[in-house]
Amino acid sequence: MDNIYVIRERIEAVYGKHSKIFDKIFQFVLAMITFTMINQNTGFMKSLSSPVISLALAVVAAFLPPVMTVIVATVLVLVHTLAVSVGIFAVTSLIFLIMYIFYIRLAPKMAFVVLLTPIAFALKIPFVVPVACALIYTPVSLVPMGCGTAVYYMIEYLKKTSTSSKASGSKAMLSEITTYVQKVFQNKEMWIYIVAFIIGFFVIYTIRRQEMDHAWKIGIIAGAIANVVVMAIGSIVLGVNVSYGSLIIGNVLAAVAGLILELFLFSVDYARSERLQFEDDEYYYYVKAIPKVAVTTPEKTVKKINERQETEIIDAEAVKRLSQDVTDEETRAIDVDPHMEHGVKKESVHRPTYGDSEYRSPAQIRASKAKRRSPKRGPAPKKHDMKDVDKMLLTQSLENEFHSGRHNRR
Repeated sequence: MDNIYVIRERIEAVYGKHSKIFDKIFQFVLAMITFTMINQNTGFMKSLSSPVISLALAVVAAFLPPVMTVIVATVLVLVHTLAVSVGIFAVTSLIFLIMYIFYIRLAPKMAFVVLLTPIAFALKIPFVVPVACALIYTPVSLVPMGCGTAVYYMIEYLKKTSTSSKASGSKAMLSEITTYVQKVFQNKEMWIYIVAFIIGFFVIYTIRRQEMDHAWKIGIIAGAIANVVVMAIGSIVLGVNVSYGSLIIGNVLAAVAGLILELFLFSVDYARSERLQFEDDEYYYYVKAIPKVAVTTPEKTVKKINERQETEIIDAEAVKRLSQDVTDEETRAIDVDPHMEHGVKKESVHRPTYGDSEYRSPAQIRASKAKRRSPKRGPAPKKHDMKDVDKMLLTQSLENEFHSGRHNRR
């Protein structure tokens, strides 16, 4: 479960850094789907049915407020209805005018709900919209939701009107308008969906505002069940043919969408909930405090491993041979010929004193020469302990000097 919260934190962090870009991308995709759906389902004006037109309108709408996308979509529908019939164009304009009066008055900032509702109907998952709105918005969102449902069924009727009306005269136009209004507003299936949306919305909205544990999950499941029950009862009573398989699958997907929204909007730890009680001069307060789930995103650390470098090995046998050679040379340098007289100069070697800065002990000299002459081996050599070598060479040097001194005294 912690991994899910870590993923949520990372998604929120990425969205927080690039929120403007993601919002514009979402707005562009939503506008593109909306305009494409309108042109494919109506498309009576061929010059506007091209995908290039849909793409151009979507690009323009992406840089405008969301309400402008709704207005552009409305104009596009009206232009297509004008190509069908003047009467249908007049009725559609009147319907849109009434919708906008309620929409602008009650829910001016819920343009996405108006656009998403027809798209959800087209994708066969209409119940995702009321479940999401019940978790995010207030009951005012039912107004744009109802407007979006009516727009979808208007487009469905226009889709069945394949050719423009060739009837002329006031009677023919009146008959056409009457048929259009009856087909749209006397559609029993549309009203069943609207009633199911309202009941399911209030079930979820009421339960998720309660103080009980896991109120959001209970409300989502109860709302999905209420949607299925209302649709089943309405289809039986009104004699409407409803696909129960699509109905159940659609509500399951709506419940999954609701749980995902809960993960991002209302993640709390009920195990650590507390109840508080306090008072002031006028009231007693009973408060239930539930802490939010907060997971720290682990940070990745990269450890660099350097390549193994070649090191030198001091060969013990080479050190011994070199030590013997140096000892012999020093012995010859300081040794005195027993047959010489006192007047003959001795062969001497300048040896710096201990306090001299250039002084190096014989052990140090032998070790440095041995190090320079020692061979190199493979890429992973074994280090040699220089302390033991120094001790050995120093001991041998002292012994040689001691024996040399005794020899001179003789």
